[in-house]
Amino acid sequence: MTSGAPAEDIRDTRLADALGERYLSYALSTIMARSLPDVRDGLKPVHRRLLYAMRQLKLDPNTGFKKCARIVGDVMGKYHPHGDQAIYDAMVRLAQAFAQRYPLVDGQGNFGNIDGDNAAAMRYTEARLTEVALALLDGIDENAVDFRATYDGEDDEPVVLPAAFPNLLANGAQGIAVGMATSIPPHNAGELCDALLHLIRHPNATLDKLVELVPGPDFPTGGVLVEDRRAVIEAYRGGRGAFRLRARWTVERLRLGMFQIVVTEIPYQVQKARLIEKVAELMEARKLPFLADVRDESTEDVRLILEPRNRSLDPEAMMEQLFRLTDLEIRFGLNLNVLDADSTPRVMSLREALQAYLDHRHVVLVRRTGHRLDRIARRLEILEGYLVAYLNLDEVIRIIREEDEPKKELMRRFGLTDLQAESILNMRLRQLRKLEEIEIRGEHAGLTAEKADLEDLLGDEARCWRRIAEQISETRARFGKKTALGRRRTEIGPPPSAAVVPLDSMIEREPMTVLCSDKGWIRALKGHVASVSEVKYKDGDRERFVLRCETVDKLLIFATNGRFYTLGVDRLPGGRGMGEPVRLMVDLPNEHDIAAVLVHRPGRELLIAAFSGRGFRVAEDEVVAQTRAGKQVMSLGKYDSARICRPVDGDTVAVIGKNRKLLVFGIDEIPVMTRGRGVILQKYRDGGMSDLKIFNRADGLSWTLGERTRTETDLTAWIGRRAQSGRLPPNGFPKSNRFD
Repeated sequence: MTSGAPAEDIRDTRLADALGERYLSYALSTIMARSLPDVRDGLKPVHRRLLYAMRQLKLDPNTGFKKCARIVGDVMGKYHPHGDQAIYDAMVRLAQAFAQRYPLVDGQGNFGNIDGDNAAAMRYTEARLTEVALALLDGIDENAVDFRATYDGEDDEPVVLPAAFPNLLANGAQGIAVGMATSIPPHNAGELCDALLHLIRHPNATLDKLVELVPGPDFPTGGVLVEDRRAVIEAYRGGRGAFRLRARWTVERLRLGMFQIVVTEIPYQVQKARLIEKVAELMEARKLPFLADVRDESTEDVRLILEPRNRSLDPEAMMEQLFRLTDLEIRFGLNLNVLDADSTPRVMSLREALQAYLDHRHVVLVRRTGHRLDRIARRLEILEGYLVAYLNLDEVIRIIREEDEPKKELMRRFGLTDLQAESILNMRLRQLRKLEEIEIRGEHAGLTAEKADLEDLLGDEARCWRRIAEQISETRARFGKKTALGRRRTEIGPPPSAAVVPLDSMIEREPMTVLCSDKGWIRALKGHVASVSEVKYKDGDRERFVLRCETVDKLLIFATNGRFYTLGVDRLPGGRGMGEPVRLMVDLPNEHDIAAVLVHRPGRELLIAAFSGRGFRVAEDEVVAQTRAGKQVMSLGKYDSARICRPVDGDTVAVIGKNRKLLVFGIDEIPVMTRGRGVILQKYRDGGMSDLKIFNRADGLSWTLGERTRTETDLTAWIGRRAQSGRLPPNGFPKSNRFD
């Protein structure tokens, strides 16, 4: 276009419309040309092109292998104008026995493994087709399917494969398109053939009957399907759902009553190495306290060893926890979203997918039969010309020897077609012998009979379906459950019990004594130690909290910042050393100290209070923290700090302040809250709260004075209402203003 000339084909269009049009075009291209499989052959375009290119290279199962780089080059150059690595990755997956239930490519070399390791570079690996792939291609040269021009117009490629094997459901498919996705688990080909045969015999078969024949997916890595049957039926009915798949495991008994759990099959698409790492991470985080070790003893077969901590553990309970916390159990989604025969994406039920495959096989049968009839008609035309030549052999020879245009003369003299005359002229002299004439007459009679039979087949719908049933029966015989490849690998197991096994029930209950020092160093001693007077602490540190508990218990740590932190007793360091600082085990800021340490008792109430004299009751179950950062329960003023946490084990509260005033009132005057500042327990003009005690009024108020304990039963002078100031304590009350 010359400078200054007006631009051509410029249209005024709203930006939103232009973007929408182009995005829709991109979305349809992604859906139809990349991500969703065709319901008829179960393949995406890249897989279809790979198989067709390998067939063109004559890579049959009984021939030699060719370098994958050669195959990928042909596919990329002729059919699939995308990156070579993407094509090679698709080819590798077709060859992986742990990814494909029925591999379509026979690979030689390193094609990856179940640990998640990648395949070797394409220049090192070789491949050829498998028998299953040949079944998918069977009849492709007999006008069974349509062809279209390749991207550069120099060649043709099949739109779909004839598919004498139910590949969509047998091998499954996964893909993410624009605005939609597909997830189809692999199934057993023998079971699919049984369902197809039943659907041919009973076109109105119910879904329940089809699910009886196809009870669920059959994954190449085995495992146990533990989904409820009703959920399986509903998933197949709507084309959407999920299947619960578990690893297969056994118990190996060892000497001295010990045992170990051996996992022999893991769920589909779970990388074994990553699974072991996850179990190890959970052990490191002490979330699997019942497990002592995990190791991989796999060779060609999977063998994962799980060692329990002691012989008294229940293997079933152990595995239930592992199923809950690791990928030893997965939920594999079903989203039967495919392209139908009109290349329209839609979600199909199991019945619709099976019927679509049968309809495709019917189309293939009709087209192959028509192609065969065309070839028979051509051959019969040639044979009829030969027979005319044999009946008039001398005249034919004369015409060929003497006429200038023998072809036209033969056509005129004997009423032959152009093809017949050309075939006679191309005959060799040896074909003129008498024996050859007899063979031609026999071939003519045989083809005539075959033609009549094929025409009868096309005119009889019931017979067509019987032929299709015979073909499916042949497929079942080749790849069904009676063959090594076709036996069911995934066991159909009963749904697991809904009862949850508590983790604590699998930890051996041992008595422990927890020591927490004044500077926040914590440790656990085995057994309920009668006396801790000989326990050593770091210089300048001393004993502060001593708790007698069990290995299954949890500790609640209340800090001066008003947060509760949770620690499992089994996570604490042993008593050989000085222990570890609590602040390293939880996220306790350096400027805050530990106010209280208690053994968690579900269902109990706690009373928490701050220096300002404010406090409230809180359900102990509400303060259990799930993270290292703890749980903020008490809100504090600018100069306030949390000081006291006591179990509510009485009906009366006694509070004493720094001003040496004592107040006694009923516990029911303190409200129950989940978090906040609380209410005023005792009012102070100066200072704050020193100590607090919960007791039963009938038993009297006790306090420790040296080695003696004194009890005051007449508390009339100090009983009041919450938020009052109180009075001076009885004579003999400790000058430290503390009850203990």
